[in-house]
Amino acid sequence: MKRTYLMGATVLASALTLAACGGRTDGDTAPAPAEEETATAPAETEEAPAEAAAPEVEPNGTVIEIQMLTRDPDDPSGLQVFKPRLVTAKVGDTVKFVPTDPTHQSSSIDGMVPEGVQGWRGEINKEVSYVLPKPGVYGYQCVPHYAAGMIGLIIVEGEGMEDNVEAAKAVTHPGLAGREFTEIFEEAGL
Repeated sequence: MKRTYLMGATVLASALTLAACGGRTDGDTAPAPAEEETATAPAETEEAPAEAAAPEVEPNGTVIEIQMLTRDPDDPSGLQVFKPRLVTAKVGDTVKFVPTDPTHQSSSIDGMVPEGVQGWRGEINKEVSYVLPKPGVYGYQCVPHYAAGMIGLIIVEGEGMEDNVEAAKAVTHPGLAGREFTEIFEEAGL
């Protein structure tokens, strides 16, 4: 009886994990349709409906697309990834996070954006765009897959671009995210 209960609990936990991560057992791997949204402030509450936040600076017309993927098409061992995971940009560039695969979103990480910057918080399965307002480093995550290492870094060039590097490096991360950030900072030469 104890063994049957344990096996049943294991099956239930596995099913819940697959459902939460977008796993399908029917062979259908079509992603959910993506809807575009603009970035909202991270401190948004559930009581107030989400409204598009006005950009902190005027967009300059350059759009940098970052895909949100369950599996890296160039590295089959790479799971839960942003592609590219390291981007260099300029003030006024727009980063557009595209939910190429379902169950992903993008949010800036507290302590990993320049001082005085709002950051962004996207919704699962929805495209989110953010106009980069200030030089510095911007760390971001997929909230459901943060501990799995689904993170990335944007470096916005300009005077003061390294002002928040040490603060960003000092942020602690769950699971694999800390190791991934260490690799990205090394790759960036920071």
